[in-house]
Amino acid sequence: MPDNRMPSLRIGTLESALPIVQGGMGVGISLSGLASAVAEEGGIGVISTAGIGRGEPDFRSDLKAADERALRSEIRMARTRTGGILGVNIMMALSDYDDLLRVSIEEGIDVIFIGAGLPLGLPEGLTLEEFRNCRAMFVPKISSARAAKVILKAWDRHFGRVPDAFAVEGPLAGGHLGFSREDLESGNLNLDTILAEVLAAVAEYEPDYGSIPVIAAGGIYTGADIHRMLSLGASGVKMGTRFVATTECDAHRNFKQAYVDCRKEDLVIIDSPVGLPGRAISSDLLTEVERGGKKPLECIWQCLRTCDVKKAPYCIASALTSAKLGDLRNGFAFAGANAYLVDRIISVKELVSTLIDEFDAACRTAKGKLVLQTVT
Repeated sequence: MPDNRMPSLRIGTLESALPIVQGGMGVGISLSGLASAVAEEGGIGVISTAGIGRGEPDFRSDLKAADERALRSEIRMARTRTGGILGVNIMMALSDYDDLLRVSIEEGIDVIFIGAGLPLGLPEGLTLEEFRNCRAMFVPKISSARAAKVILKAWDRHFGRVPDAFAVEGPLAGGHLGFSREDLESGNLNLDTILAEVLAAVAEYEPDYGSIPVIAAGGIYTGADIHRMLSLGASGVKMGTRFVATTECDAHRNFKQAYVDCRKEDLVIIDSPVGLPGRAISSDLLTEVERGGKKPLECIWQCLRTCDVKKAPYCIASALTSAKLGDLRNGFAFAGANAYLVDRIISVKELVSTLIDEFDAACRTAKGKLVLQTVT
């Protein structure tokens, strides 16, 4: 790692000037506006596909078609704004996962981040030859070395290839989390340990396939955090929370202000209707649900395979859409554990500049400690 300069991030044939991936945040939080701004600054900008069609005028009559149309539009819009690296985040739990992946490939997206499930088989409608020759880089999002090993073994055996990288999400991330509520509340989990275990798992396949970058995520907030993750062996980092309070973020200003206003005690672990725990900023809706309340649920289409409509106390897609549009009374904002540190809304350019300055300072500190150790 060069002194006082962030290294680039290589994923397959792609090279990002900065080792920073902007987290894909649904529903409508990271679209073409935020993704293109991050890509333009040298990072990897990511469009989230979850609930992407809910901004279309006809989404109630055909949400599946609205999702596909909106995704094409957002990718194309982002391309008009930047020549940088763009990715999409697609949850396997989405009922139209295969269709959104196909649209992303057709639109020539650079990176496909796959979360909320283990991608062990070919997506529907994609042949093995198309998968092997696809220009997009495939990056599964995982939360354990066990998941990495299962994916690596399956891809090696069935596809004759491995993922182009892995994104490892630790317990301090926002949104839906790949851990049990008990594990999250125990405080025994930490990203450092998980990262080390994943690095060991991918190392077994690198003699045959070459470098498999590991991108660390969850609780990474400052340039010093980036420096530490890279020092631990990560090739890059993924940051979501820090990019919400930016002028280019696609959410309503009220959503961004919720980050600015929140306190550490406002960040809570919730039981999502989709069957996963998640981290969010407390809201009137969440407080009511916690007390046993239930909101009238109008399901226009089961957008998430794992959602039990009959038992769900509210529609999470509707709640997140309300929040995205600025109505935090009838919705809520997912957020990472460090969201309470956000104190103002700034531009992506200013944020990236701040991260670089913080990274440089961390480099100088580390170098000074090394010199001191050498002298003594």
